Amino acid sequence: MANATTQAPKREAFGSRNVFILSAIGSAVGLGNIWRFPYVAYEGGGGAFLIPYLCALLTAGIPLLFFDYAIGHRFRGSAPLAFRRIHRAAEPLGWWQVLICVVISVYYAVIIAWAAMYTWFSAQLTWGPGNENDFFFVDFLKSADVAAVGVSTEFVPQVGVPLIIVWLVVIGIMALGVKRGIGRANMILMPLLTVMFAILVVQSLFLPGAMDGLNAFFKPNWEALADPAVWASAYGHIFFSLSVAFGIMVTYSSYLKRKTDLTGSGLVVAFANSGFEILAGIGVFAALGFMAQAQGTEVAGVASSGIGLAFIAFPTIVSNAAGGSIIGVLFFGALVFAGVTSLISILEVIVAALQDKLGWGRIRTTLVVSVPLALVSMALFSTTTALSVLDTADAFVNAFGIMAVALVAVIVVAWMLHKLPALQEHLNRRSSFGVGPIWKICVGVLGPIVLGYLLVSEIIAKTSAPYGDYPAWFLAIFGWGMVISLVILALVVSVLPWSGRSHAKDDPEYDEFLVDESYDADPETGTIDAQVPSEKGARA
Repeated sequence: MANATTQAPKREAFGSRNVFILSAIGSAVGLGNIWRFPYVAYEGGGGAFLIPYLCALLTAGIPLLFFDYAIGHRFRGSAPLAFRRIHRAAEPLGWWQVLICVVISVYYAVIIAWAAMYTWFSAQLTWGPGNENDFFFVDFLKSADVAAVGVSTEFVPQVGVPLIIVWLVVIGIMALGVKRGIGRANMILMPLLTVMFAILVVQSLFLPGAMDGLNAFFKPNWEALADPAVWASAYGHIFFSLSVAFGIMVTYSSYLKRKTDLTGSGLVVAFANSGFEILAGIGVFAALGFMAQAQGTEVAGVASSGIGLAFIAFPTIVSNAAGGSIIGVLFFGALVFAGVTSLISILEVIVAALQDKLGWGRIRTTLVVSVPLALVSMALFSTTTALSVLDTADAFVNAFGIMAVALVAVIVVAWMLHKLPALQEHLNRRSSFGVGPIWKICVGVLGPIVLGYLLVSEIIAKTSAPYGDYPAWFLAIFGWGMVISLVILALVVSVLPWSGRSHAKDDPEYDEFLVDESYDADPETGTIDAQVPSEKGARA
């Protein structure tokens, strides 16, 4: 035991709680707030969507955020290692979350590449006033060149080249590590994003027709609340946006120092994320109101572009704002930064898991993870069929990936392993905001009921009619096939042996209470010794 202890690699750590909070907000506040939330909210009933959204935030988002924090901080590991330390049979849950991040990373990067190109386009107003819609779909993505849904090999340079650059930048940040790479990047990029975001929202409110857009955004469609798909969308979005249920917060919280306010940090992250999302909706729909007025139509006539919403609405702001080119460069640059901070958190789940499993160094693991993902990302999303593949993968990984793994994880940890009382105690010993029976009810009772119902509803909806009217073979590969393969691969990876140099112990009776008391960050390096027992633990 002593030899294994001294040979174990050291675990990195965030330099401070503030760096962790900024990094967690950087993961939560990203492309989803601007690219995804406005159209999800509008399609989900406008102002009425705030009801399922707040329900999802309070009953699932925040409770499960605390749940992830407690697991990561108490068991001090990546998602697979943390779940393994809870119980060996729970390890596949961690790998399931890792594989979800694999899928998300390959399409998330391309949206950052879109924003990077729009940073350049903004300098010259390349799209031209009134041509934002056609420019995005036809001139930029070349999606109109494809007559039928399929997988094209036709390369789109204006997407492929910035996609390569995005991956190179992200790989560089990841290779520097948690403290020097991820932490420092968030300390720089998040304040810049905040400033640029606020400027653009204020500017959009002064556009003619902005109030019409805001009325359309906030006007409630109460009938939408009767649609289970709307509730599923709210919960799926909350999990995606808060980085809950796919290993990010488990991994990030494992890098925290032993004495850290977990729930206080979680509340800051959750409400900062929601604040950004509401501001994004205001900014986007104020611009859509202007577009509708300029075209002499209703807001509904310009709000049906789905995932292209941000890349149509915000160029409209840039085209009509005083000093629009400068503001556009700053805004889309900030959007790139927001995407990068989220992407590095997604990749960190994968890198940390392989580091723990194989005992490899940081640079080696980063390259082994990132280079293949970059190649897959290029192959799928730098072609003329990128949009349909992205749409399908995003819809299925949210509905059947994130929600499903959240449901199974809660059932396993709460009901099969009975770990909620221990996690509650861990949260309360280290937090300014204590959790009680309501938290356990939300996580262990309400969460499984709601998630189970929504999951079944989504299965019924997507089996009764082909999603997006895509061909069966297309959905079988990028939809159902992807979802099923994630579970199978998670089980396969779980049976592979852990390296002797990894953080895992071979003892199945690994004492989580020793883990809880055994971590102190080195003030010079910021790393945490993963296996050195405390004096109290050694005596025990």
